[in-house]
Amino acid sequence: MIHNAGVYRASAREVFIVNTVAPYLLTCLMHRPDRLIYLSSDMHLQGRAHLEQLARDQSRVSYSDSKLYVTMLCMAVAHKWPDVYANAVDPGWVPTKMGGPGASDDLQQGYETQVWLAVSEDRATQVSGQYFYHRTATPCNPQAGDIALQERLLSICGAMTGIAFPN
Repeated sequence: MIHNAGVYRASAREVFIVNTVAPYLLTCLMHRPDRLIYLSSDMHLQGRAHLEQLARDQSRVSYSDSKLYVTMLCMAVAHKWPDVYANAVDPGWVPTKMGGPGASDDLQQGYETQVWLAVSEDRATQVSGQYFYHRTATPCNPQAGDIALQERLLSICGAMTGIAFPN
């Protein structure tokens, strides 16, 4: 399963709902797959996990924050479901409707990593809790790996949706 939906130009609440809550909800409701890929962005590096504020009000969530949260969700899934390969992907700044015509990354490389992680039998894809850019595991925002922050995010998403994360 590739969680590929994302918005950039929308209200802060819509950005959070589409970029973070929707992948959370789909993950909770689907039969546990072998692999989960979450689309992130290098902009998550500028994101900040303002989770206490988030629990009260989603009107200040930036795109960067939403991508940090989806990366954090991916890392939580990797931790909670060790039998599932869960990884985050930065497709780069690619020329799509969202990225625009001035985007400088290669569109093919942007989607190849997602497909590679989803279906390849390459040993490099049989990992979990990694952040990939162009088929290479790269460091992500350290907040994404913080288990206490992950748990709080899952709790907030669970409260918003009425669906607790399954064990």
